[in-house]
Amino acid sequence: MKFFTKKSELPAEIAARVPPGQYLTEKWPVLHYGSVPRFDPQRWDFRVFGKVQNEIKLDWKQFQELDETTVTADMHCVTTWSRLDQRWEGIPFAKIVELAKPLPDAKFVIAHSEQGFTANIPIEFCLRDDCLIALRANGEPLTAEHGYPARLVVPRLYAWKSAKWLRGIEFSAADKPGFWERNGYHNRGDPWKEERYWGD
Repeated sequence: MKFFTKKSELPAEIAARVPPGQYLTEKWPVLHYGSVPRFDPQRWDFRVFGKVQNEIKLDWKQFQELDETTVTADMHCVTTWSRLDQRWEGIPFAKIVELAKPLPDAKFVIAHSEQGFTANIPIEFCLRDDCLIALRANGEPLTAEHGYPARLVVPRLYAWKSAKWLRGIEFSAADKPGFWERNGYHNRGDPWKEERYWGD
């Protein structure tokens, strides 16, 4: 396969899985803003806070001891590439929900990452079975460029919502647009509706 393949050049059953305006790739392009954070397992922690019954703070060892799952899902980047059947391994988002017990008025999930990056997600996308906090991709630990040690994965939205270098989850009653949402990207980011930018 070429680096990018047009949807019109794909077999019908494959093309049906590629959202409008997207090209298929077998590669995994690296895209991010700013420098790649350095991981220090002695100082790293993970917080769950906001509209929850139980606030949580875990160190790296405790985080790794949480139950894991495997999810195979397609990945769609706002920059128009799609990658099918990406295999993720990590902590199901349902485990975070089980431990923290979000309150009824928690309508949004705010992903908090290194360097102050945030992404806002309607909670219903995170409550699906395919949402997880990935530690590995395709059988290998995440690379630093792809979000090591932990990356949120929300397959049903454009990949910028799958925040790299994740450090915390906030449950919120109010929507809080994140970094890209404040800088021109669509607030929701549904690839099947081509919700790429403001006004789409």
